[in-house]
Amino acid sequence: MIDNRVIIHETAKIGERVKIGPFSIIGDDVTIGDDVTIGAHVVIEKDTTVGAGCVIHNYASIGTDPQDLKYNGQKTTLEIGKKNTIREFTTLNRGTLEGGGVTKIGDNNLLMAYSHIAHDCVLGNNIVIANAVNLAGHVTIEDFVIVGGMVPIHQFSIIGKHSIIGGASAVHQDVPPFMNAVGNRAELHGLNLIGLKRKGFTPDSISSLKRAYRTIFRLGKPVKDAMREVEETMADCEEVIYLVNFLKKSQRGFIRSCKRKMSE
Repeated sequence: MIDNRVIIHETAKIGERVKIGPFSIIGDDVTIGDDVTIGAHVVIEKDTTVGAGCVIHNYASIGTDPQDLKYNGQKTTLEIGKKNTIREFTTLNRGTLEGGGVTKIGDNNLLMAYSHIAHDCVLGNNIVIANAVNLAGHVTIEDFVIVGGMVPIHQFSIIGKHSIIGGASAVHQDVPPFMNAVGNRAELHGLNLIGLKRKGFTPDSISSLKRAYRTIFRLGKPVKDAMREVEETMADCEEVIYLVNFLKKSQRGFIRSCKRKMSE
């Protein structure tokens, strides 16, 4: 059911069984997939695709111009995948030409109230973004990440899969996958053990990741030497190799282990 007080641009495409609450605005060249629910006072500005089964709550602001002084009205897009939940007052900007022209959100993500996803960000699947998280431009978040409330993430940072970031942490560099990052500035505090166990990682994989973490981040060895050692001794663990490759590809650099002795 679409409320008769909704404004829908003539170029917008609306799927089957879509519900839209009063006073929402669906703008130019917006595509809404099947079974989408949109609350009251939602603005989906333009050049945005919303995948099937998404739920967008009241007062969300989606597909707005990027907050980038270089942006000068070029046509860019926002792509939102399937079955995402976007809570109240969340803001999602379109991309910029310099960043590839598109902001992308994958499937099955929860973006809690007042979160902000800036231009050219790329989010994978099954991510939880808690209240008042702020992603600067060009941030990449891989699958199964949890970001605690009130976390700012610096532009161009990459957050590795199955990692968790504690609330009110300040993330200024890449967060390696499978890790627990906390603090201002954020530091590694061991593995995201609870998350890995909940996702069914085997005891052998977790044990190998613990050894890799200690070798790379806790023993004080030069990082390149430590990564080489881990590759040579744990090449049979897919997760460890993913971790090492993530670190090798890091452009901003990655956060390091807390200097205090922690339980690992």
